[in-house]
This record gives sequence, structure tokens and C-alpha cells, in this order.
Amino acid sequence: MKIEVLCVIDKEEALNNFLNYLQEKESAKATREKYIHDVKMFFSFLGGQKEIDKKCLIQYKKTLIGKYKINSVNSMLAALNQFLICMDAEYLKVKRVKVQKQPFIQEEKMLTEKEYKQLLKAAMDIGNEQLALCIETIACTGIRISELKYFTYERMKQGKIEVLNKNKYRRILIPKTLKVKLQSFCKRNKIKQGPIFRTKNGNLKDRSNLWREMKNLAKKAKIESSKIYPHNLRHLFARTYYKNTKDITGLADILGHSSINVTRIYTATTEKFFQKQLDRLGNQMVVSSTT
Repeated sequence: MKIEVLCVIDKEEALNNFLNYLQEKESAKATREKYIHDVKMFFSFLGGQKEIDKKCLIQYKKTLIGKYKINSVNSMLAALNQFLICMDAEYLKVKRVKVQKQPFIQEEKMLTEKEYKQLLKAAMDIGNEQLALCIETIACTGIRISELKYFTYERMKQGKIEVLNKNKYRRILIPKTLKVKLQSFCKRNKIKQGPIFRTKNGNLKDRSNLWREMKNLAKKAKIESSKIYPHNLRHLFARTYYKNTKDITGLADILGHSSINVTRIYTATTEKFFQKQLDRLGNQMVVSSTT
């Protein structure tokens, strides 16, 4: 007989079990950290309550909807549902909020090619060549931030970067002009082996330190800070590639997407662009009234 209530007596032990579950699933480190954080939020909502039933889960969902954007709510519910699976309580899973897909992106968040070049110039103006090259590398290849570590001197010389990310293997090709820049950077900085992009302390460049450095360029580059984050460079690459090739299948392969539906999100443009297209069509199709 199915039990309608999950009893979590020791929340700390439950979190440790969940972490082990995620590790066995080979979830990425960032995913594990986020999921643990989200489940801790749910535990805070429970307070001293140890029993979890459908009623309290639905109430938690309503609380999230009242506080956060829908995409964030669904992300938190995804973490919670994974926790319930781990606890053999899959029957308690909560449905995510349905969202109608929009064919356009918010203009205030879209980084343009002009702004991208302003960002590069700002980095060079303050003498941070490595930051400029990091930005350029992501924008020219469409890689994820976590894949910067695969750009080693040895792989760069071959002109092909082999990546294993999210349990998927793929090969990243480097444009010739970018390869020349990377070679020159390595020569000037006497890099003859290992990762190309490192911090002053010798650690690998990651999402947090790269984001921080990019945000510091906002004022000098005269760009809204809401547009400046590493993943936006990946979106810029996708839109530019698709604009020039119209090859969404090839783009999906380059980005490492399993579904073209995901790739479509990356190639989305602004509402203003769609309005212009519709206005142009209207000029052709709407018949002028005669007096």
C-alpha cells in the first residue's frame, strides 16, 4: 500500500543521502550545489515539521510562485522532485508551472554585437588581455563557461578542443583567427603547457571570477550590467551563427544540445525584430482604403 506521507526525521542525513544520490547520477558540481541549496530552502519552509505530504508540497509551490519568477520556481521544484525520487517518494512529486514559450527574448537582456566589441575594448583599455581573450573565446566558439578549462596549450596547438561535459563528449573547433590570438597570448605569457586561462593565483578561470571581472567592465563599456554575464556570450554566438548559416541542426551539434528545441531558445531574437517583420508584411498585405 502506498504511503501518502514522507517522514524526514533527520534532515541533515536526508541531505547527505541526496548528495550521494546526485553524485551517483554523475550530476555536475554546480547542479549538486544548487539542488542541495533548493532542498535546504524547502526544509526552512517546513520549519520543525518532519512529515511531508502533497498538501504541504502544494502550499510550498504556491509560496514560491508568490516570491519568485516562474522559471526560478520550476527550477526549485525540479530539485525538490529529484529529492523526492531519492527518498522513494516519487508519488509526491509536484507538477511544474506550465509556461507558454515566447518566440522572442527581452531586449534589455540581449547583448548585441556592437556591445560585445565595446566589452572587448573596455577589457583591453584596462590592460586585462586575458579577460578580453576569455570573452572572445566564448563568443567565437559558443562554449560553456565550464569548458574554458579544456582550452589547454596542447589542444589549442591542434586546433581542436575535446570536451566531456554533462556526460557528453564533443569536439570544439577553433577559428583560425582565434587560434592565432591564443598562440600569441601563450607566447607572450610563456605558457607552454596546461590550461591557458588562469587567475593570478594560478587557479582555473571559472564562472564566478569571470562574471565578476566582466561586471566591472559595465561602466567603462557603457553597457547595462544586466546584459553582462558569461552565458550571454554563448547566446550571441548562437544568434550570429544562425544568422549567417540558417543551420540550426549544425548549431545544435556545436552547442552540444540534444534537442533542437533547446537550440531555438538560443537563436531567439527580440520582440522589436518580430514587430518590424510584421509591419513589413502588413505593408504588403493590408489594402489601403479608398475615399
